[in-house]
Amino acid sequence: MNNDSFFTEIWTPEGSAFSLEIEEKLHEEQSEFQKIEIYRTRHWGNLMVLDGCYMVTDRDNFLYHEMMTHPVLFTHTNPRKVVVIGGGDCGALKEVLKHPNVTEAWQVEIDERVTRLSEQYFPDLCSSNSDPRAHFYFGDGIQWIKDAEPGSIDIIIVDSTDPVGPAEGLFNKAFFETCLRALGDNGILVQQSESPLFHSQTIIRDMIAEMRQAGFCHFQTLPFPQPIYPSGWWSCTMASKNVSVNEFRYDHAQEKVFATHYYNADLHRGAMALPEFMKRDLEQ
Repeated sequence: MNNDSFFTEIWTPEGSAFSLEIEEKLHEEQSEFQKIEIYRTRHWGNLMVLDGCYMVTDRDNFLYHEMMTHPVLFTHTNPRKVVVIGGGDCGALKEVLKHPNVTEAWQVEIDERVTRLSEQYFPDLCSSNSDPRAHFYFGDGIQWIKDAEPGSIDIIIVDSTDPVGPAEGLFNKAFFETCLRALGDNGILVQQSESPLFHSQTIIRDMIAEMRQAGFCHFQTLPFPQPIYPSGWWSCTMASKNVSVNEFRYDHAQEKVFATHYYNADLHRGAMALPEFMKRDLEQ
């Protein structure tokens, strides 16, 4: 916080920062895993901060949550069982459960306090938590995937924080091998993959290399806007072993039976067209 009542996240590696005007601090605690702060902002609704980094606001979370979920769900031919690793704010879970063909959705989150505070301060994100298809496990997501029955999951969504601390183990070959084992023959993994502007030559490229070494063969990175994250531009990356992730059920997406704020079939198709610098970086 500075003297003008703005909360600023500084991204030192790229010399950038983003600020939101704060009206009130609503909550602060140190959980077993991280420092959690909740603020009411003047223009962006409530804001959650984990270890000093922006995680979610009322105003723009739909961009991230819709792009982390609907593209992969419309890419899979018939997703029935979906697992969200992380995603403690429950926004991804809410979007997954909009798909009527999903019969079972798990949120596997290491820090239960993130979910309990989201239920209190971000009730809209948690509005599907009582859906009978929703299941919760609070513990180590890496171990949960290791223990999953082979071939039992259709989609794994890795809705993690940056690849440091508790999330570091979600970006390497060993974890991706366990995901591949847990996925069915047509299964798809999707992982948040940081900023295309800041990380295409590092995190995104290295993550795809680790996925490839783990046995995944098909990849598609989808950039999308995300104002509160470093650079204001974010991405997710889909990976599969046996099915193309460069195609999706366009007609089903176009005729979706639920409302979205950002995602639609044409936007999905457009997001697959990567900028030239990303194509160069990811081909190296």
